[in-house]
Amino acid sequence: MPTSQRFEGPSDLHLHSAHSDGTQPPAEVMASAHRHGVRTAALTDHDTTSGWAEAAEAAASLAMTFIPGMELSARHEWRSVHVLAYLVDPDEPELRAMTERIRSSRLDRARIMADRIARDYDLVWDDILAQTTDGATVGRPHIADALVARGLVRDRAEAFSGILSPGGDYYVALYAPDPVTAVGLVVGAGGVPIIAHPAGRAGLLPAKLMTRMLDAGLAGFELGHRENREPGLQTLRELCRDRDLIVTGSSDYHGLGKPNQPGEHTTGDDMVARIIGRATGSAPVYP
Repeated sequence: MPTSQRFEGPSDLHLHSAHSDGTQPPAEVMASAHRHGVRTAALTDHDTTSGWAEAAEAAASLAMTFIPGMELSARHEWRSVHVLAYLVDPDEPELRAMTERIRSSRLDRARIMADRIARDYDLVWDDILAQTTDGATVGRPHIADALVARGLVRDRAEAFSGILSPGGDYYVALYAPDPVTAVGLVVGAGGVPIIAHPAGRAGLLPAKLMTRMLDAGLAGFELGHRENREPGLQTLRELCRDRDLIVTGSSDYHGLGKPNQPGEHTTGDDMVARIIGRATGSAPVYP
């Protein structure tokens, strides 16, 4: 049977669970997506694949197709670049080593930031751990949730714009590879790399860098996302058309961590089929 006939839309290929900075277990993420009409879903937790098994089982029970994914952290100069990695081999040694290094950096960074914040606010490390689940990648969202729980800020948004702001006294930069390296790691693990929310408030990445990423195997861009802005979107639409790139749309759902809702942007069946057809690292889980 052709790949395009083995799954059903609507497809949301960017969802987070409590294994990174979402607020729900993977099974509940799949259930939330299903309630919003999503029938093909990808779990894309930051720098980890630990939620795949639970999400796949839940998706199958709901007659959904599951696309294994991850959001790999990268950095260009001062800005974060998020590389959505679909259908990678999670045990490929170089990718595995990189994700372990990033997660270790996240933990070290969180401890340093917590110590800095504790000098001025009533916050201790146990408050942050209380906001995580076993195996979760500890990060700024968990510190934000701890600040909310302590009544120090109203919500994550206030925490990120204030106490946890990159320009503030408490901020510590995260280790992450450059975007070309990140793309190469995904390709080397048999996966399909797509840049998440590429036209956000920070603007587009430099054209020369995007060319290098494409040369390294970048497959496309997530153009359907609430954070994208014009005129960057138009530039990327033209690039995708000229280079015949994959175009996705997704919610970037985080449970209660963000207002984003499953299915608010979706990916066309033809593009999902291209992702599946291009991947060699792992396979979708069909109902």
